[in-house]
Amino acid sequence: MKPLFLLLTLSFFTLVFTSCEVKKQPIAYGQANCAHCQMTVSDKRYGAELVLKTGKALFFDSAECLIQYLEEKPEEKDKTQMFLVTNFNKPEDLLDADKAIFLQSKNLPSPMGMFLTAFENRAAATEMHKQQGGRILTWNEAVQAVKNNEKPQ
Repeated sequence: MKPLFLLLTLSFFTLVFTSCEVKKQPIAYGQANCAHCQMTVSDKRYGAELVLKTGKALFFDSAECLIQYLEEKPEEKDKTQMFLVTNFNKPEDLLDADKAIFLQSKNLPSPMGMFLTAFENRAAATEMHKQQGGRILTWNEAVQAVKNNEKPQ
């Protein structure tokens, strides 16, 4: 009887701990709703994701919606494991937001009108900047731009 109980107990804890694994989750474009504005997340080049420490993922239609959500619900920051944004050049690739480099250009309209486009590194952002103009921002600078409602001229 004891070996069976031990096996069931181990199985239970394995299930509990693996089901709450904290990892990136694919965004269901065209199906998921933005946790901030409730619009359908549809443009694969601009999605964002917040993964809570519990493993639950919240989806956003743009980096600016993710930023605004966190500004309106600051208590969520302590519950968060990952802030992710979509890589414009590889839309299936989610990047750590704080490591991404953003281009804010009036020639690249994002879904919520802040014109923020994320890239995996400064070289990729600079290449697009040569074509589209605008300004290059870090995550912290993008957060400030959204807070201050700074849009490109």
